[in-house]
Amino acid sequence: MKTVLHAVAPRIELYKLVSEPSRLRVLAACAEEELTVGELAEALGEGQPNVSRHASQLRQAGLLTARRDGTRTLLSFDTKALADAVVLDALSSGRALCQSDGTSRRIIALVEARDRSSSAYFSQPRPSSVDTLVPEVALAMHLVAALVPRRALAVDAGTGDGALAAALAQAFERVIAVDRSEAQLAVARERMRNLGALNVELIAGDVAGESVRKAVGDGADVVFASRILHHAAKPERFLKSLRPLLVPRGRLVILDYAQHDDEGMREHGDVWLGFDAETLARDLRRAGFAPLRSVPLPKPAHGAGPDAHLSWTITVARPHDRGARASA
Repeated sequence: MKTVLHAVAPRIELYKLVSEPSRLRVLAACAEEELTVGELAEALGEGQPNVSRHASQLRQAGLLTARRDGTRTLLSFDTKALADAVVLDALSSGRALCQSDGTSRRIIALVEARDRSSSAYFSQPRPSSVDTLVPEVALAMHLVAALVPRRALAVDAGTGDGALAAALAQAFERVIAVDRSEAQLAVARERMRNLGALNVELIAGDVAGESVRKAVGDGADVVFASRILHHAAKPERFLKSLRPLLVPRGRLVILDYAQHDDEGMREHGDVWLGFDAETLARDLRRAGFAPLRSVPLPKPAHGAGPDAHLSWTITVARPHDRGARASA
């Protein structure tokens, strides 16, 4: 079988490359999760210089790809290499090694630590005006009419203090607002009372939880994910959890940051420093969505928060036809 290695090299070089167990483990770890060299070293229980050397060799051979996130470089397995039978077998062997030596469990722990870091930030209440609708009101009022022909039900995934949910209440018959932070939901409840948004149902928990599924019923016309994706430990998994909430012709609307390099935003619970268009489109496709369009959010709609200086992007996607849930 012809090799798909990006670097042209004799087959013997590929065999030599995957004959080293440490490189097999690096390969398998990067196929499991997008990781930095430091995280790889921690997961594998090896020194960072050795891991860096192995990762560099795998990158040069075209088996790993690198993506920048602020000052971090994240490594992942290049799935195009799966067309090569030797690489496929090497990946299988590496996964077996990672399972047996505990690397797989440590990778799960690393991802959970990302999630805890973000959750801890949102567990603390922050000052918020509960009688206004900015900045999310701009997103809701300017997009809903144009993008969503049916407006029976909207889901606000990761509602925070409820600003977007309150705005959506003006355009939809019913709104379900979900958040894992009780502190944030307390602010959201006060906001709904002050604004008289009686058609908003607040649910504490995860968007993939049974309580949300029951409340959504046959499906929502639109799911909004407003400034939440960059807090997700695994963005692709979060996006995948939103798909079952939509009717087949529903829409997912994502408001998030374009890729940036402001490391200070990590102090606000940010796991990722925004997303470039290619990465977001890739994650959407893997999660079962077809990206439709992406447009910038005008600066005046950013408000005056610590993220106002960033570039914000609105991305709209729909579920793939295959495997879509039955329509109401």
